[in-house]
Amino acid sequence: MTLTLGTRNPLGCLDDLEDLVAKAPPLYMRIERELRTRLVGARPGDVVPAESVLAEEFGVARMTVRAALNALESDGLIERIQGRGTFVRQRPAPRAAGTLMSFQDQVRSWGRVPRSRLVEGEVRAASAAEAAALQLTAAAPRVVSIVRVRFADDVPLAVEYACFPPHLDALLDLDLETGSLHRALHEKGLRPTLGSSRLTAQRAGGDGELLQVPAGEPLLVETRLIVDQHSAPLEYTVSRYVGDRYDLHVTFDVQPP
Repeated sequence: MTLTLGTRNPLGCLDDLEDLVAKAPPLYMRIERELRTRLVGARPGDVVPAESVLAEEFGVARMTVRAALNALESDGLIERIQGRGTFVRQRPAPRAAGTLMSFQDQVRSWGRVPRSRLVEGEVRAASAAEAAALQLTAAAPRVVSIVRVRFADDVPLAVEYACFPPHLDALLDLDLETGSLHRALHEKGLRPTLGSSRLTAQRAGGDGELLQVPAGEPLLVETRLIVDQHSAPLEYTVSRYVGDRYDLHVTFDVQPP
């Protein structure tokens, strides 16, 4: 569905620019307010008309429309996806930082459809950080490496770099695009039980193309280690989320002075 256009020049006296400048807010703010009104009745995923279409409707330059759309994007009401267009945005329910559920279950809880795209699946040499996290003691440690782009309703949310101990190489035989790794681990008698994570912020860099954002886009980066029911390291993962497409909710104690 496309966000419905109004009649031409719905803002009133757009032709009388001198009077508008003197007595009214800037043009882009009036366009922004009009679009906010329309968004109230829109559904997540609805298409927002292109800048050129809105510029023609309101009788203004595209840069004026762009300023209005920038304000709406900053407030999380719309989302621009390179190569696809601009859409009404659904803000996902925040995930409690102290809880981890499978990506598929989490996305379905939002009422959206999860899927993954496999970028890489192989057994390779472990980095120093991966070997330390998974407590690999071999002289030349190796890991099962699975890299996927994670989507909700075809919108890329994250690039996930997951590593597992080398004896779990059978994971590479699974359907890694529609299946759940955590469910597969359960079926093998391994239960992801406890985890710890570290949150940082980084630029998208080379992952920008996979996430359909500019290379300079800020990402929320979660580095986590999960252990199984025997407290043995099971999974070491770095998830790089587009900052304005994913939320974490943090509860904390306040220490007395």
